[in-house]
Amino acid sequence: MKRAYIFILIGFLAIAVNAGTDIRLMIAKSGDSKDYPGKPELVIFDSTRVSVMETGLSYVNMHKLVKILTPAGAKQNAVVKIGYDPLSAYVDIISVKVFKKSGEEISLDISKVLDYPAPARMIYWGAREKMIEIGRLEPGDAIEVFLFRKGFTYALLQQADEDDKYIPPMRGHFYDIVEFWSNNPVIEKVYQVIIPKDKTLQYEVYNGEVRSSVLPAGENMIYTFSKSKFSEPEHESNMVASSDEFPKLLLSTSPDWMAKSVWFYGVNEDYGSFESTPDIDKKVNEILEGAEDEMDSISLLTHWVADNIRYSGISMGCGEGFTLHKGDMTFSDRCGVCKDKAGMLITMLRAAGFESYAAMTMAGSRIDYIPADQFNHSVTIVKLKDKKYHILDPTWVPFVRELWSSLEQQQNYLMGVPEGADLMITPVSEPVNHYLKINGNSTLKSDGTLTGEFTLDAEGQSDAAIRRMFTGGDISTWNSSLEKELISVHPRAEIISMNFGKPYNYLSAPLKIKIKYRIPDYAIITGQEIIFTPVVVSNIFKRAMSHLYVDTGIEKRNYQFRDRCSRTVQLSETVTLPYNVSVIYLPSADLMSGSGASFKGNFAVEKNSLTVAENLKFNKRVYDPEDWGSFKQAVESQNKIADEPVILKIEK
Repeated sequence: MKRAYIFILIGFLAIAVNAGTDIRLMIAKSGDSKDYPGKPELVIFDSTRVSVMETGLSYVNMHKLVKILTPAGAKQNAVVKIGYDPLSAYVDIISVKVFKKSGEEISLDISKVLDYPAPARMIYWGAREKMIEIGRLEPGDAIEVFLFRKGFTYALLQQADEDDKYIPPMRGHFYDIVEFWSNNPVIEKVYQVIIPKDKTLQYEVYNGEVRSSVLPAGENMIYTFSKSKFSEPEHESNMVASSDEFPKLLLSTSPDWMAKSVWFYGVNEDYGSFESTPDIDKKVNEILEGAEDEMDSISLLTHWVADNIRYSGISMGCGEGFTLHKGDMTFSDRCGVCKDKAGMLITMLRAAGFESYAAMTMAGSRIDYIPADQFNHSVTIVKLKDKKYHILDPTWVPFVRELWSSLEQQQNYLMGVPEGADLMITPVSEPVNHYLKINGNSTLKSDGTLTGEFTLDAEGQSDAAIRRMFTGGDISTWNSSLEKELISVHPRAEIISMNFGKPYNYLSAPLKIKIKYRIPDYAIITGQEIIFTPVVVSNIFKRAMSHLYVDTGIEKRNYQFRDRCSRTVQLSETVTLPYNVSVIYLPSADLMSGSGASFKGNFAVEKNSLTVAENLKFNKRVYDPEDWGSFKQAVESQNKIADEPVILKIEK
């Protein structure tokens, strides 16, 4: 019954193409803004048909009907636009028709389609867009669009024959990733693949259900997938990527990740991506002069590439995508994107005698097990004396003390190695590797002025977050950046002295900052009470505590959520008071621990002294819903101490 329904639907859409009255009927019955409150537009149908050739080349026909619900939707649909890379894809806007609410039907003049360089920032590879202006739209209007595309989304080496350059890099194979969720409501979405019978197409639907059918058609098989009446599920703040939690379809003819790994290794070796040159050899010897051991050599090379190859894709070279540029090109340009930085490091490691290869990963979301190409980032692997491969990422560690950024922990990756490899995942980095420690002593005077000093120590990603205050700005801004941290505590805060060493010498030692300060009128002191919050526990240097930016108003989570990195936080301060005191109120500092995080706090008051301490541990980067309780409680406990002042009674 499901198969019959799907093909009836496709047949109906095809008929609708030739009969404006049917389209009109669909538009009239689809509903309006009252039926979809808060939504700017409604997708009445979204139909895609993919014809796959023996070579893997695919021809894609797209047919979409969108109804405008609000003025915002009219603005968003004022143009029809489709992007492409000329090296790997060809696109056409076949036809666009506007069905006005008044009854008028307008077919746009396709000769007015513009083809222009796509706006770019940091990567200038020649991507283009085709666009046609629709003009003024109003709620109730609808747009019917036919688009055509052939090719793929990654460019490799340009071939001699015109159509050859549209054949996917892994020749003969096909893959796709189809989302069955949308920012706007969708009445019906259909995705169909027509593919030769001798190509085994594996597929899987993740995070939901989609209707499906598989039927023979001569020398081909027809795979059809559809879903009715859906929209984007409700988001949760700080949740993982939508593609990790919302319905999607993955399809691939590649047998497994092992095959992809061997292929990825081969295309780069065949191209000679990692061949060294005399100039590169000379630079490697210069960098490694005085290197003490294996890890010291790897660290020096990794950080040289990280710090000296600027992230900017200015040259396409001979090709893009899975084939990494040759090392001599990147070395000459002194810039490139992630794969150029990864390739440059591989070239240098090999020149130094190491066994090194490229790997692919997906920064920001999960890679699922159907071997569709779910990659957006390239990194380096190196085999050490322990015979194990270790990951390096020169793109993410400029001025960072790590060799592999722990912002990428719990992230899938695929190595391109001669023996082949399966899909892997990076481990959790222990929280202690990313500590933030702030320890202070201060004195409160009877007029409310607080004077004191504190020392900040940081390592790993906590070090990187604080160090970025210096390495991310001009030297002229360094002092003012630190002053802003104190001003965030109190607008009258003054720095008396500061010492932050040499921030660019990041490999020599973890970051240490010492600050002496003075804050007039910091505390409220009456004849009977002292009211204030110790500086160190007032969420100063929040930039290194990204957990404080997580919305704890959510009571229960349905999806995984993420922080920037695992970490430990240790805060302590002893305040000398102008009088002997007793306690009226201290914020709660109860001990708690769970699968997500732990918190331990303590206040101590003795005569004219107040001591406060906090110890927090956040266990990973990507958390499961069941981790939310302890994570939420730890953040709320820290915020409670920062937000609720201590109240002390002055003892006469």
